[in-house]
Amino acid sequence: MNSPRTTADAPEQEGGPAAPRPVLIAMVLGFSSLCAALMQSLVIPLQPELPQLLDTPASNAAWVVTATLLAGGVAMPVAGRLADIYGRKPILVASAVIMLAGSIICALYSTIGPVLIGRILQGFAMGYIPVAISFVREVTPPAMRNSAVAGISATLGVGGALGLPIAAWIAQAFDWHMLFWLSAVLAAAMTVLSYLFLPQISPVDRGRFDFLGAVGLAVGIVGVLTGVSKGNDWGWTAPSTLLSIIGGLVVLIGWGFFEAHHTHPLVDLRTTIRRPILLTNIAALLIGFGMMAQSIVVPQLLQMPESTGYGLGQTMLQAGLWMAPGGLMMLAFTPISSRLLSTLGGRSTLVLGALVIAAGYVFAVFLAGAPWMLMIATCIACAGVGIGYAAMPTLILENSPAAEAGSGVGVNALMRSMGTTTAGAVMAIVLTSQTVSNNGISIPDEAAFRTCFIIGAAAALAGALVVLLIKPGKPETHVVETSEHAESIA
Repeated sequence: MNSPRTTADAPEQEGGPAAPRPVLIAMVLGFSSLCAALMQSLVIPLQPELPQLLDTPASNAAWVVTATLLAGGVAMPVAGRLADIYGRKPILVASAVIMLAGSIICALYSTIGPVLIGRILQGFAMGYIPVAISFVREVTPPAMRNSAVAGISATLGVGGALGLPIAAWIAQAFDWHMLFWLSAVLAAAMTVLSYLFLPQISPVDRGRFDFLGAVGLAVGIVGVLTGVSKGNDWGWTAPSTLLSIIGGLVVLIGWGFFEAHHTHPLVDLRTTIRRPILLTNIAALLIGFGMMAQSIVVPQLLQMPESTGYGLGQTMLQAGLWMAPGGLMMLAFTPISSRLLSTLGGRSTLVLGALVIAAGYVFAVFLAGAPWMLMIATCIACAGVGIGYAAMPTLILENSPAAEAGSGVGVNALMRSMGTTTAGAVMAIVLTSQTVSNNGISIPDEAAFRTCFIIGAAAALAGALVVLLIKPGKPETHVVETSEHAESIA
Protein backbone atom coordinates (compact mmCIF):
# COMPACT_ATOMS: atom_id res chain seq x y z
CA MET A 1 0.00 0.00 0.00
CA ASN A 2 2.79 2.39 0.88
CA SER A 3 4.96 1.65 -2.16
CA PRO A 4 4.65 -0.49 -5.27
CA ARG A 5 5.60 -4.10 -4.59
CA THR A 6 5.16 -7.29 -6.51
CA THR A 7 3.99 -9.09 -3.37
CA ALA A 8 2.21 -6.52 -1.27
CA ASP A 9 1.84 -8.61 1.81
CA ALA A 10 5.04 -10.61 1.68
CA PRO A 11 7.55 -9.95 4.41
CA GLU A 12 11.06 -8.66 4.26
CA GLN A 13 13.09 -11.54 5.63
CA GLU A 14 16.64 -10.42 5.11
CA GLY A 15 18.13 -6.96 5.44
CA GLY A 16 19.71 -4.95 2.68
CA PRO A 17 23.38 -5.10 1.71
CA ALA A 18 25.66 -5.05 4.73
CA ALA A 19 27.31 -1.70 5.44
CA PRO A 20 31.03 -1.21 6.05
CA ARG A 21 32.07 -1.40 9.75
CA PRO A 22 28.88 -3.21 10.87
CA VAL A 23 30.30 -3.89 14.36
CA LEU A 24 30.94 -0.18 14.95
CA ILE A 25 27.47 0.68 13.67
CA ALA A 26 25.86 -1.90 15.97
CA MET A 27 27.85 -0.55 18.93
CA VAL A 28 26.76 3.04 18.23
CA LEU A 29 23.12 1.99 17.89
CA GLY A 30 23.30 -0.15 21.02
CA PHE A 31 24.96 2.54 23.15
CA SER A 32 22.54 5.22 21.96
CA SER A 33 19.48 3.01 22.49
CA LEU A 34 20.65 2.26 26.03
CA CYS A 35 21.01 5.99 26.72
CA ALA A 36 17.49 6.65 25.42
CA ALA A 37 16.08 3.81 27.53
CA LEU A 38 17.67 5.29 30.68
CA MET A 39 15.15 8.13 30.46
CA GLN A 40 12.40 5.75 31.63
CA SER A 41 13.78 5.38 35.15
CA LEU A 42 15.91 8.53 35.44
CA VAL A 43 13.76 10.28 38.03
CA ILE A 44 12.06 7.31 39.73
CA PRO A 45 14.44 7.43 42.75
CA LEU A 46 13.60 11.13 43.08
CA GLN A 47 9.83 10.62 42.94
CA PRO A 48 9.12 10.97 46.70
CA GLU A 49 11.11 14.23 46.82
CA LEU A 50 9.86 15.79 43.58
CA PRO A 51 7.02 17.82 45.17
CA GLN A 52 9.54 19.57 47.44
CA LEU A 53 12.25 19.89 44.78
CA LEU A 54 9.84 21.42 42.24
CA ASP A 55 7.67 23.29 44.78
CA THR A 56 4.49 21.71 43.45
CA PRO A 57 1.75 19.35 44.73
CA ALA A 58 2.45 15.62 44.55
CA SER A 59 -0.27 15.18 41.91
CA ASN A 60 1.60 17.56 39.59
CA ALA A 61 5.02 16.10 40.38
CA ALA A 62 3.84 12.61 39.38
CA TRP A 63 3.53 13.83 35.79
CA VAL A 64 7.33 14.17 35.62
CA VAL A 65 7.44 10.36 35.40
CA THR A 66 4.16 9.77 33.57
CA ALA A 67 4.75 12.35 30.82
CA THR A 68 7.95 10.63 29.72
CA LEU A 69 6.19 7.27 29.39
CA LEU A 70 3.35 8.85 27.42
CA ALA A 71 5.72 10.69 25.09
CA GLY A 72 7.71 7.51 24.51
CA GLY A 73 4.55 5.58 23.67
CA VAL A 74 3.62 8.14 21.02
CA ALA A 75 7.15 8.56 19.66
CA MET A 76 7.96 4.90 18.95
CA PRO A 77 5.47 4.18 16.12
CA VAL A 78 5.70 7.73 14.74
CA ALA A 79 9.51 7.72 14.63
CA GLY A 80 9.44 4.31 12.98
CA ARG A 81 7.17 5.54 10.20
CA LEU A 82 9.15 8.74 9.69
CA ALA A 83 12.30 6.62 9.36
CA ASP A 84 10.64 4.45 6.69
CA ILE A 85 9.85 7.57 4.65
CA TYR A 86 12.80 9.90 5.27
CA GLY A 87 15.56 7.47 6.14
CA ARG A 88 16.80 5.96 9.40
CA LYS A 89 19.81 8.20 10.07
CA PRO A 90 18.02 11.59 10.04
CA ILE A 91 15.41 10.35 12.51
CA LEU A 92 18.05 8.82 14.78
CA VAL A 93 20.06 12.05 14.86
CA ALA A 94 16.90 14.10 15.41
CA SER A 95 15.86 11.85 18.32
CA ALA A 96 19.26 12.35 19.95
CA VAL A 97 19.04 16.13 19.51
CA ILE A 98 15.56 16.16 21.06
CA MET A 99 16.88 14.22 24.05
CA LEU A 100 19.74 16.71 24.39
CA ALA A 101 17.34 19.66 24.36
CA GLY A 102 15.07 18.05 26.95
CA SER A 103 17.99 17.18 29.22
CA ILE A 104 19.39 20.72 29.16
CA ILE A 105 15.97 22.23 29.93
CA CYS A 106 15.56 19.93 32.96
CA ALA A 107 19.12 20.66 34.11
CA LEU A 108 18.61 24.43 34.03
CA TYR A 109 15.23 24.75 35.75
CA SER A 110 13.69 23.81 39.10
CA THR A 111 10.00 24.46 38.45
CA ILE A 112 7.36 22.04 37.25
CA GLY A 113 6.58 23.68 33.88
CA PRO A 114 10.02 23.61 32.23
CA VAL A 115 10.94 20.27 33.83
CA LEU A 116 7.75 18.72 32.49
CA ILE A 117 8.53 20.03 29.00
CA GLY A 118 12.04 18.64 29.25
CA ARG A 119 10.79 15.24 30.38
CA ILE A 120 8.35 15.10 27.47
CA LEU A 121 11.23 15.79 25.08
CA GLN A 122 13.28 13.08 26.78
CA GLY A 123 10.36 10.70 26.25
CA PHE A 124 10.27 11.50 22.54
CA ALA A 125 13.87 10.25 22.36
CA MET A 126 12.53 6.74 23.01
CA GLY A 127 11.68 6.74 19.30
CA TYR A 128 15.38 6.09 18.73
CA ILE A 129 15.10 2.45 19.81
CA PRO A 130 12.65 0.92 17.29
CA VAL A 131 14.36 2.80 14.45
CA ALA A 132 17.73 1.46 15.61
CA ILE A 133 16.35 -2.10 15.65
CA SER A 134 15.07 -1.92 12.06
CA PHE A 135 18.24 -0.07 10.97
CA VAL A 136 20.70 -2.58 12.41
CA ARG A 137 18.94 -5.41 10.61
CA GLU A 138 19.45 -3.59 7.31
CA VAL A 139 23.15 -2.84 7.69
CA THR A 140 24.59 -5.94 9.37
CA PRO A 141 25.60 -9.17 7.63
CA PRO A 142 23.40 -12.24 8.28
CA ALA A 143 25.98 -13.79 10.63
CA MET A 144 25.65 -10.99 13.20
CA ARG A 145 22.09 -9.84 12.48
CA ASN A 146 20.38 -11.77 15.28
CA SER A 147 23.01 -10.70 17.83
CA ALA A 148 22.68 -7.05 16.85
CA VAL A 149 18.87 -7.08 16.99
CA ALA A 150 18.94 -8.95 20.31
CA GLY A 151 21.38 -6.50 21.87
CA ILE A 152 19.48 -3.37 20.86
CA SER A 153 16.10 -4.89 21.77
CA ALA A 154 17.39 -5.69 25.25
CA THR A 155 18.20 -2.03 25.90
CA LEU A 156 14.49 -1.33 26.50
CA GLY A 157 14.77 -3.42 29.66
CA VAL A 158 18.43 -2.86 30.48
CA GLY A 159 18.08 0.92 30.50
CA GLY A 160 15.26 0.80 33.02
CA ALA A 161 17.12 -1.65 35.27
CA LEU A 162 20.49 0.11 35.24
CA GLY A 163 18.95 3.56 35.47
CA LEU A 164 17.65 2.91 38.99
CA PRO A 165 20.99 2.45 40.82
CA ILE A 166 22.74 5.11 38.74
CA ALA A 167 20.01 7.66 39.41
CA ALA A 168 19.81 6.70 43.08
CA TRP A 169 23.55 7.17 43.56
CA ILE A 170 23.63 10.55 41.80
CA ALA A 171 20.53 11.75 43.65
CA GLN A 172 22.08 10.86 47.02
CA ALA A 173 25.61 12.11 46.33
CA PHE A 174 25.00 15.25 44.23
CA ASP A 175 22.46 17.91 43.40
CA TRP A 176 19.49 16.38 41.57
CA HIS A 177 20.19 18.50 38.48
CA MET A 178 23.28 16.35 37.90
CA LEU A 179 20.95 13.59 36.68
CA PHE A 180 20.00 15.76 33.75
CA TRP A 181 23.50 17.05 33.08
CA LEU A 182 24.53 13.39 32.83
CA SER A 183 21.70 12.69 30.40
CA ALA A 184 22.73 15.78 28.43
CA VAL A 185 26.29 14.43 28.10
CA LEU A 186 24.91 11.07 26.97
CA ALA A 187 22.59 12.76 24.48
CA ALA A 188 25.46 14.81 23.07
CA ALA A 189 27.48 11.61 22.63
CA MET A 190 24.48 9.96 20.93
CA THR A 191 24.16 12.89 18.53
CA VAL A 192 27.82 12.98 17.56
CA LEU A 193 28.20 9.21 17.22
CA SER A 194 24.99 8.83 15.23
CA TYR A 195 25.92 11.65 12.88
CA LEU A 196 29.51 10.56 12.30
CA PHE A 197 29.33 6.77 12.20
CA LEU A 198 25.89 5.75 10.94
CA PRO A 199 25.62 5.36 7.16
CA GLN A 200 23.01 7.17 5.11
CA ILE A 201 20.65 4.69 3.48
CA SER A 202 17.93 5.46 0.97
CA PRO A 203 14.41 5.46 2.47
CA VAL A 204 12.49 2.22 2.05
CA ASP A 205 9.21 4.00 1.27
CA ARG A 206 8.48 7.02 -0.92
CA GLY A 207 5.04 7.64 0.61
CA ARG A 208 3.83 10.74 2.44
CA PHE A 209 3.73 11.05 6.21
CA ASP A 210 0.24 10.64 7.63
CA PHE A 211 0.10 13.68 9.92
CA LEU A 212 -3.57 13.30 10.87
CA GLY A 213 -2.97 9.63 11.60
CA ALA A 214 -0.08 10.56 13.91
CA VAL A 215 -2.24 13.09 15.77
CA GLY A 216 -5.09 10.61 16.12
CA LEU A 217 -2.79 7.88 17.40
CA ALA A 218 -1.15 10.30 19.86
CA VAL A 219 -4.50 11.47 21.26
CA GLY A 220 -5.78 7.91 21.61
CA ILE A 221 -2.61 6.55 23.21
CA VAL A 222 -2.27 9.47 25.62
CA GLY A 223 -5.92 9.14 26.62
CA VAL A 224 -5.79 5.42 27.35
CA LEU A 225 -2.38 5.41 29.03
CA THR A 226 -3.18 8.48 31.12
CA GLY A 227 -6.36 6.86 32.41
CA VAL A 228 -4.60 3.58 33.15
CA SER A 229 -1.57 5.16 34.83
CA LYS A 230 -3.60 7.63 36.89
CA GLY A 231 -6.63 5.48 37.63
CA ASN A 232 -5.38 4.45 41.05
CA ASP A 233 -4.82 8.10 42.05
CA TRP A 234 -7.98 9.54 40.51
CA GLY A 235 -10.21 6.56 41.29
CA TRP A 236 -11.14 3.95 38.70
CA THR A 237 -14.77 5.08 38.59
CA ALA A 238 -13.95 8.79 38.63
CA PRO A 239 -15.25 10.75 35.62
CA SER A 240 -11.73 11.86 34.69
CA THR A 241 -10.49 8.27 34.56
CA LEU A 242 -13.46 6.94 32.60
CA LEU A 243 -13.42 9.89 30.21
CA SER A 244 -9.70 9.44 29.59
CA ILE A 245 -9.81 5.68 28.94
CA ILE A 246 -13.12 5.52 27.06
CA GLY A 247 -12.35 8.69 25.10
CA GLY A 248 -8.95 7.32 24.15
CA LEU A 249 -10.46 4.03 23.00
CA VAL A 250 -13.09 5.84 20.92
CA VAL A 251 -10.37 7.93 19.27
CA LEU A 252 -8.31 4.79 18.53
CA ILE A 253 -11.32 3.08 16.95
CA GLY A 254 -11.92 6.12 14.75
CA TRP A 255 -8.20 6.23 13.98
CA GLY A 256 -8.37 2.61 12.86
CA PHE A 257 -11.14 3.34 10.36
CA PHE A 258 -9.22 6.36 9.09
CA GLU A 259 -5.99 4.39 8.66
CA ALA A 260 -7.76 1.53 6.88
CA HIS A 261 -8.86 3.91 4.10
CA HIS A 262 -5.71 6.04 3.90
CA THR A 263 -3.44 5.77 0.87
CA HIS A 264 -0.26 6.19 2.94
CA PRO A 265 -1.22 5.20 6.51
CA LEU A 266 0.93 5.74 9.55
CA VAL A 267 0.37 2.06 10.36
CA ASP A 268 -0.78 -0.34 7.64
CA LEU A 269 -3.49 -2.22 9.52
CA ARG A 270 -3.64 -4.90 6.82
CA THR A 271 -0.12 -5.87 7.80
CA THR A 272 -0.68 -5.36 11.52
CA ILE A 273 -3.61 -7.78 11.69
CA ARG A 274 -1.71 -10.56 9.97
CA ARG A 275 -1.66 -13.47 12.40
CA PRO A 276 2.09 -13.56 13.25
CA ILE A 277 2.31 -9.79 13.79
CA LEU A 278 -0.98 -9.46 15.69
CA LEU A 279 -0.14 -12.31 18.06
CA THR A 280 3.42 -11.06 18.55
CA ASN A 281 2.08 -7.63 19.54
CA ILE A 282 -0.40 -9.17 21.99
CA ALA A 283 2.45 -11.19 23.47
CA ALA A 284 4.51 -7.97 23.68
CA LEU A 285 1.84 -6.39 25.86
CA LEU A 286 1.76 -9.41 28.20
CA ILE A 287 5.55 -9.82 28.37
CA GLY A 288 5.99 -6.07 28.86
CA PHE A 289 3.60 -6.43 31.79
CA GLY A 290 5.71 -9.28 33.13
CA MET A 291 8.90 -7.26 32.85
CA MET A 292 7.61 -4.17 34.61
CA ALA A 293 5.87 -5.98 37.47
CA GLN A 294 9.16 -7.05 39.07
CA SER A 295 10.68 -3.59 38.47
CA ILE A 296 7.87 -2.07 40.56
CA VAL A 297 7.37 -4.71 43.24
CA VAL A 298 10.90 -5.88 44.09
CA PRO A 299 12.33 -2.42 45.00
CA GLN A 300 9.37 -1.77 47.31
CA LEU A 301 9.81 -5.12 49.06
CA LEU A 302 13.53 -4.49 49.42
CA GLN A 303 12.91 -1.10 51.05
CA MET A 304 10.13 -2.23 53.40
CA PRO A 305 11.11 -1.86 57.09
CA GLU A 306 12.47 -5.02 58.70
CA SER A 307 10.04 -4.45 61.58
CA THR A 308 7.24 -5.73 59.35
CA GLY A 309 8.69 -9.21 59.46
CA TYR A 310 8.91 -9.47 55.67
CA GLY A 311 10.54 -6.21 54.63
CA LEU A 312 14.26 -6.26 53.92
CA GLY A 313 15.24 -2.79 55.19
CA GLN A 314 17.39 -1.71 52.27
CA THR A 315 18.10 1.91 51.33
CA MET A 316 17.12 3.33 47.96
CA LEU A 317 20.67 2.95 46.67
CA GLN A 318 21.03 -0.58 48.04
CA ALA A 319 17.75 -1.60 46.43
CA GLY A 320 18.96 -0.23 43.11
CA LEU A 321 22.21 -2.16 43.40
CA TRP A 322 20.36 -5.41 44.13
CA MET A 323 18.31 -4.77 40.95
CA ALA A 324 21.30 -3.89 38.75
CA PRO A 325 22.45 -7.50 38.08
CA GLY A 326 19.10 -8.11 36.39
CA GLY A 327 19.89 -5.44 33.81
CA LEU A 328 23.34 -6.91 33.26
CA MET A 329 21.72 -10.33 32.85
CA MET A 330 19.74 -9.01 29.88
CA LEU A 331 22.94 -7.88 28.21
CA ALA A 332 24.70 -11.15 29.05
CA PHE A 333 21.92 -13.07 27.34
CA THR A 334 22.37 -11.22 24.04
CA PRO A 335 24.63 -13.88 22.46
CA ILE A 336 22.47 -16.65 23.93
CA SER A 337 19.34 -15.03 22.48
CA SER A 338 21.06 -14.77 19.13
CA ARG A 339 21.96 -18.47 19.16
CA LEU A 340 18.40 -19.37 20.17
CA LEU A 341 16.98 -17.29 17.33
CA SER A 342 19.28 -19.03 14.85
CA THR A 343 18.52 -22.55 16.09
CA LEU A 344 14.94 -22.39 17.36
CA GLY A 345 13.48 -19.45 15.43
CA GLY A 346 11.62 -16.43 16.74
CA ARG A 347 8.44 -18.25 17.81
CA SER A 348 10.08 -20.88 20.03
CA THR A 349 12.56 -18.34 21.41
CA LEU A 350 9.76 -16.00 22.46
CA VAL A 351 7.88 -18.86 24.16
CA LEU A 352 11.04 -19.82 26.03
CA GLY A 353 11.61 -16.23 27.14
CA ALA A 354 8.08 -15.96 28.51
CA LEU A 355 8.45 -19.23 30.43
CA VAL A 356 11.74 -18.07 31.98
CA ILE A 357 10.07 -14.82 33.11
CA ALA A 358 7.33 -16.88 34.76
CA ALA A 359 9.96 -19.06 36.45
CA GLY A 360 11.56 -15.95 37.98
CA TYR A 361 8.25 -14.92 39.52
CA VAL A 362 7.57 -18.42 40.83
CA PHE A 363 10.99 -18.34 42.50
CA ALA A 364 10.09 -15.02 44.13
CA VAL A 365 6.76 -16.37 45.43
CA PHE A 366 8.52 -18.98 47.53
CA LEU A 367 11.95 -17.42 48.12
CA ALA A 368 11.86 -13.74 49.01
CA GLY A 369 13.29 -13.74 52.52
CA ALA A 370 16.62 -12.08 51.73
CA PRO A 371 17.91 -9.49 49.24
CA TRP A 372 20.10 -12.08 47.47
CA MET A 373 17.04 -14.29 46.91
CA LEU A 374 15.16 -11.45 45.25
CA MET A 375 18.25 -10.69 43.19
CA ILE A 376 18.27 -14.27 41.88
CA ALA A 377 14.55 -14.08 41.09
CA THR A 378 15.09 -10.79 39.28
CA CYS A 379 18.01 -12.19 37.31
CA ILE A 380 15.92 -15.18 36.20
CA ALA A 381 13.04 -12.95 35.11
CA CYS A 382 15.41 -10.53 33.37
CA ALA A 383 17.06 -13.39 31.48
CA GLY A 384 13.61 -14.22 30.14
CA VAL A 385 13.02 -10.57 29.24
CA GLY A 386 16.31 -10.51 27.33
CA ILE A 387 15.33 -13.62 25.38
CA GLY A 388 11.79 -12.40 24.71
CA TYR A 389 12.72 -8.86 23.77
CA ALA A 390 15.20 -10.20 21.21
CA ALA A 391 12.61 -12.48 19.62
CA MET A 392 9.76 -9.98 19.27
CA PRO A 393 11.31 -7.56 16.75
CA THR A 394 12.73 -10.52 14.84
CA LEU A 395 9.21 -11.94 14.39
CA ILE A 396 7.90 -8.51 13.39
CA LEU A 397 10.68 -7.88 10.85
CA GLU A 398 10.39 -11.36 9.37
CA ASN A 399 6.70 -10.83 8.69
CA SER A 400 6.62 -7.14 7.69
CA PRO A 401 7.21 -5.58 4.26
CA ALA A 402 10.45 -3.61 4.09
CA ALA A 403 8.55 -0.32 3.64
CA GLU A 404 6.83 -0.84 6.99
CA ALA A 405 9.69 -2.31 9.04
CA GLY A 406 10.27 0.80 11.12
CA SER A 407 6.63 1.44 11.93
CA GLY A 408 6.09 -2.28 12.60
CA VAL A 409 8.86 -2.40 15.20
CA GLY A 410 7.58 0.90 16.61
CA VAL A 411 4.09 -0.50 17.12
CA ASN A 412 5.58 -3.56 18.81
CA ALA A 413 7.59 -1.33 21.14
CA LEU A 414 4.39 0.64 21.84
CA MET A 415 2.64 -2.58 22.86
CA ARG A 416 5.47 -3.36 25.27
CA SER A 417 5.11 0.16 26.68
CA MET A 418 1.37 -0.31 27.13
CA GLY A 419 2.12 -3.55 28.96
CA THR A 420 4.52 -1.81 31.34
CA THR A 421 2.05 1.00 32.00
CA THR A 422 -0.75 -1.49 32.67
CA ALA A 423 1.54 -3.39 35.03
CA GLY A 424 2.15 -0.22 37.02
CA ALA A 425 -1.59 0.32 37.43
CA VAL A 426 -2.36 -3.29 38.36
CA MET A 427 0.52 -3.55 40.83
CA ALA A 428 -0.58 -0.29 42.47
CA ILE A 429 -4.11 -1.65 42.88
CA VAL A 430 -2.86 -4.86 44.47
CA LEU A 431 -0.35 -3.16 46.77
CA THR A 432 -2.89 -0.63 48.03
CA SER A 433 -5.76 -3.09 48.46
CA GLN A 434 -3.94 -5.46 50.85
CA THR A 435 -2.30 -3.39 53.59
CA VAL A 436 -1.24 -3.43 57.22
CA SER A 437 -0.41 -0.62 59.62
CA ASN A 438 3.23 0.01 60.51
CA ASN A 439 3.85 2.83 62.99
CA GLY A 440 0.55 4.35 61.94
CA ILE A 441 1.37 4.18 58.23
CA SER A 442 -0.53 1.91 55.85
CA ILE A 443 1.84 -0.28 53.83
CA PRO A 444 1.36 -3.36 51.59
CA ASP A 445 1.24 -6.64 53.49
CA GLU A 446 3.24 -9.74 52.60
CA ALA A 447 0.32 -11.34 50.76
CA ALA A 448 0.11 -8.31 48.43
CA PHE A 449 3.67 -8.83 47.23
CA ARG A 450 3.06 -12.54 46.74
CA THR A 451 -0.08 -11.75 44.73
CA CYS A 452 1.90 -9.40 42.51
CA PHE A 453 4.46 -12.12 41.78
CA ILE A 454 1.68 -14.57 40.91
CA ILE A 455 0.06 -12.04 38.56
CA GLY A 456 3.43 -11.42 36.88
CA ALA A 457 3.90 -15.16 36.34
CA ALA A 458 0.37 -15.50 34.96
CA ALA A 459 0.93 -12.65 32.49
CA ALA A 460 4.15 -14.22 31.23
CA LEU A 461 2.50 -17.64 30.85
CA ALA A 462 -0.39 -16.04 28.97
CA GLY A 463 2.17 -14.46 26.64
CA ALA A 464 3.69 -17.89 25.98
CA LEU A 465 0.27 -19.35 25.17
CA VAL A 466 -0.45 -16.51 22.72
CA VAL A 467 2.85 -17.07 20.93
CA LEU A 468 2.08 -20.79 20.56
CA LEU A 469 -0.88 -19.77 18.38
CA ILE A 470 1.58 -18.41 15.78
CA LYS A 471 2.02 -21.01 13.09
CA PRO A 472 5.63 -22.24 12.91
CA GLY A 473 7.52 -22.01 9.66
CA LYS A 474 9.67 -19.64 7.68
CA PRO A 475 8.03 -16.59 6.13
CA GLU A 476 8.06 -15.93 2.43
CA THR A 477 10.91 -14.02 0.85
CA HIS A 478 9.92 -10.50 -0.06
CA VAL A 479 10.33 -9.44 -3.67
CA VAL A 480 10.98 -5.75 -4.27
CA GLU A 481 9.99 -4.05 -7.46
CA THR A 482 11.07 -0.52 -6.73
CA SER A 483 14.61 0.61 -7.34
CA GLU A 484 15.32 2.22 -4.00
CA HIS A 485 16.20 -1.12 -2.34
CA ALA A 486 18.87 -1.69 -4.96
CA GLU A 487 20.58 1.59 -4.18
CA SER A 488 23.94 1.27 -2.47
CA ILE A 489 24.67 2.42 1.05
CA ALA A 490 26.22 5.83 1.02
